[in-house]
Amino acid sequence: MNILVTGATGKVGRAFIDRILDGNELPGATIRAFCHNRVLPEGDRLEIVKGNLSVRSDVEAALQDITHVVHLATCKETPENVMDVTVKGLFWLLEECRESSTFEQFVLIGGDAAVGHFFYPHPVPVTEDQKHSAYPGCYALSKVMEEVMLEQYYLQYDFNGCCLRAPWIMEKDDFKYTLSFGDDVFGGPVWKDLVSDEDAKRYHESRTIPVMLGQDGDPVQRNFVHVEDLVSAILLALGHPEARQQLFNVCMDEPVHYRKVADHLKESRNLPSVEVPTPYHSTWLDNAKAKLLLDWKPEYDLKRLIDEAWDYQRPPDDPRTIWYPG
Repeated sequence: MNILVTGATGKVGRAFIDRILDGNELPGATIRAFCHNRVLPEGDRLEIVKGNLSVRSDVEAALQDITHVVHLATCKETPENVMDVTVKGLFWLLEECRESSTFEQFVLIGGDAAVGHFFYPHPVPVTEDQKHSAYPGCYALSKVMEEVMLEQYYLQYDFNGCCLRAPWIMEKDDFKYTLSFGDDVFGGPVWKDLVSDEDAKRYHESRTIPVMLGQDGDPVQRNFVHVEDLVSAILLALGHPEARQQLFNVCMDEPVHYRKVADHLKESRNLPSVEVPTPYHSTWLDNAKAKLLLDWKPEYDLKRLIDEAWDYQRPPDDPRTIWYPG
């Protein structure tokens, strides 16, 4: 198995490559990492190629002798390049794959932004049949277009692909910083914008945990997935006959309930909390299909997600750097 990984320097790409190179999974597999701005060190089973996904010749060269593609490259709220990466780049990948004599399977990592995650009320849990509903902005729109493009290649060319639709992906101390009232907040909501400046400063200094309330006044429940659980799903999907032309929700077994998060942190670390009204809705994905067809099961539950994030100690050579806003 010769695997091309786009977005190889991101959190999922690095975790996926490490699992293959350091463990016993997919023995004999080789990886070609398609890099753009940042690069990885080469190794015995890891080749680095630099290029631009929007340039067809770069994609064609990267796909030489490749059997499987794991497409992780994405953009966030960057309108100036989102179409080059998530539409034009995906198009060239799909075109070159279908014309390749060695190609076997394409694995797309999608996102719950394609169904609007907590921006819209949905019947819960959200299954793979839920209608696309991008929330405002270019990122969610790009997630919809990725899934639609791949589905059309199934119809047009009987293309062998699958999509793993993931919610917000966590690693290391990510989850801790999703709950910060400071400038160091990871992703959204930006809690300090939802309270007064004075309260934000006080909450940040006291490490107060925000309890997100939805439009109905109840604590919000929403999906997360740990990067290691997502990598496990990718490894299972690669070469799996049941993955052919399928969409899978890949997420924790239960949604993260913001009141339960605050209660656990109060009990385990004596951290205070405060309720914060928002315009959002409780919504989460149903992962039953991935568990049934891929025999996949997430290892991270709420307690483990919280405790590992708060216990994580960053080494000096691993500063907290956010390449994307969420």
